[in-house]
Amino acid sequence: MKKQIPLQIDFLAYQAQLKTLRKEKKTYLWDPIRQKHLVLLPEEFVRQLVVLYLLEEKGFNKNRIGIEKGIKVNGLAKRCDILVYNQLVEPILLVECKAPEVALNQSTFEQIARYNLPLQVDFLMVTNGRQTYCCKMDYEEESFEFLEEIPSLESIESSSDS
Repeated sequence: MKKQIPLQIDFLAYQAQLKTLRKEKKTYLWDPIRQKHLVLLPEEFVRQLVVLYLLEEKGFNKNRIGIEKGIKVNGLAKRCDILVYNQLVEPILLVECKAPEVALNQSTFEQIARYNLPLQVDFLMVTNGRQTYCCKMDYEEESFEFLEEIPSLESIESSSDS
């Protein structure tokens, strides 16, 4: 199997669109999905850049994006970073965000795979803002294929119609 190289996505291109607020020596980011300010932490920074990318570049509707959605995994309560739904409100893309200094490794991929057990989404994505990987799941073959780009809403919906 060939070594998978990360996708070439410049999430920092969206940094100027982030809305920040400085209050009591803390910086807050505006989350357009949850409609509230959140403390600016490295993982939240990456998450908000990814949200902007999904909205601006990939055509997803903000009403179909869930942030830190609660799920049950092997009886344990967990929260997934970003969950994108199709027009039937079925989850189709699961995104795991890490802080930029956190390396993406086997445990990162195992985490998103565990989170996907109850969801069974078509697409998984992991990113730390510097490196990004996306794959399409094939549940019949019990396999996955790394993609060369993150699918757009249009490409996902047109492939599900066929």
